[in-house]
Amino acid sequence: MKLSQKIGYGFGDMSSSMFWKLFSYFLPFFYSNVFGLSLADAGMLMLITRLWDAVSDPMMGILADRTKTRWGKYRPYLLFFSLPFAVCGVLLFTTPENGKTVWAYVTYILMMTVYTGINVPYGSLLNVMTADSDEKSVLSSYRMFFAYAGSFIALGVWEPLCNMFDKTRVAVEGAEGGLASISTNPEAWQHAMIVIAACCFILFILSFLMTKEYVKSESTVSVGKDLKLLLKNKPWWILVGAALASNLFNTVRGTTAAYFFADYLQKSVELAPQWAFLVSAGIFLSMGEVANMVGVVLAVPLSKNLGKKSTYMLSMAALAGLSVVFFFLPPTAGGYWAMLGLQIVICVFSGVMSPLIWSMYADVADYTEFKEGTSSTGLIFSSASMAQKFGGALGGSAVMWLLAAFGYNTIAGAVQTETAIMGLRMLMSFVPAAIAALAVFIVWFYPLTKKKMEGVQVELAEKRGL
Repeated sequence: MKLSQKIGYGFGDMSSSMFWKLFSYFLPFFYSNVFGLSLADAGMLMLITRLWDAVSDPMMGILADRTKTRWGKYRPYLLFFSLPFAVCGVLLFTTPENGKTVWAYVTYILMMTVYTGINVPYGSLLNVMTADSDEKSVLSSYRMFFAYAGSFIALGVWEPLCNMFDKTRVAVEGAEGGLASISTNPEAWQHAMIVIAACCFILFILSFLMTKEYVKSESTVSVGKDLKLLLKNKPWWILVGAALASNLFNTVRGTTAAYFFADYLQKSVELAPQWAFLVSAGIFLSMGEVANMVGVVLAVPLSKNLGKKSTYMLSMAALAGLSVVFFFLPPTAGGYWAMLGLQIVICVFSGVMSPLIWSMYADVADYTEFKEGTSSTGLIFSSASMAQKFGGALGGSAVMWLLAAFGYNTIAGAVQTETAIMGLRMLMSFVPAAIAALAVFIVWFYPLTKKKMEGVQVELAEKRGL
């Protein structure tokens, strides 16, 4: 496969990830501190809207599996949904004068529906660009490398963009002369998203132009039969659980970071003036994205030697242990440097894990075609989108509800209680550690080992006439 096609495939998730990380890490903060929803209402919004995803994601997978065009089954959606994708992102970060709750529900559901419309086919495209399981891991690595590159860019520029577009900006100082926090001007957030959305639109167009479908497969059974086969597919259920846990892990830490910095670190940590800019949620998270990219590079050699299942379990076990260590680092200059170092190591392991999930979904799709004699790639990959969105929603909602339970005060400039600060520290450490430990337990039962998939690939190639 040409390098240009691998890069083109990567551009697709570069676009998606720029949006997704902003949704996961800054949208809760936007709703509670910029838009004006209460923590409880914002958490309920993000959870209730997931009920629609339980319907829309499988519907999109079924539709994509049965699409036939001169561009293939899955690529056309990258072209036709790219502009709605960008527009909906801008609407999501727009604050109306009235009817805020209704606007929030409508725009959030619309954004997630369009996200499904482009990302389920995009994920499914992996399985028709190549028939080789190891090459799918390579494609997944390109995908995640570019995804983290996009996340790094989006997270790194987000706070500066919001502050730049805030023409009335007044630096908000911490109680003890701390660092200026991110702007809470609604118009500034909207304009910042317009910049990001324009980049995302271009990237999806490039992904469409630079990729090609090679493997011919089609669903040979009814929609009802497809769904029935999926629901009795044991590897699929296990992988959905693993994907949900991994997304929960990342979302809980990422969502908490904006609050953790604004109300804890930026009011406690004092670095030398030339390094003071580093005490920022955007910097902290974007450094993690670079570390994720390192982990993605390591994923292919590790999974080839250890197998995808073992590599995933070892990575998650490491994430559980490292997250516990994070709790004991003090809010001092030395402690903060240690936090940055630990963030890098945590995100390397997270980066190793991420491409494995997508490659394992491709293995489940191949295993299903081998066992049942019908292709339901889109339907299977729709569950990946659903797990991602449910993980993001549950993680975001849980953070907001827990913050409310700990007595977090959303009023600008408020001094948080010791209980609220302890809640922030727990959400950055013990809570994600427990989620990572749960993921290890779930994947223990995953049956598609390296040896088993090698046999499946051989027999499936014969059936396909490859």
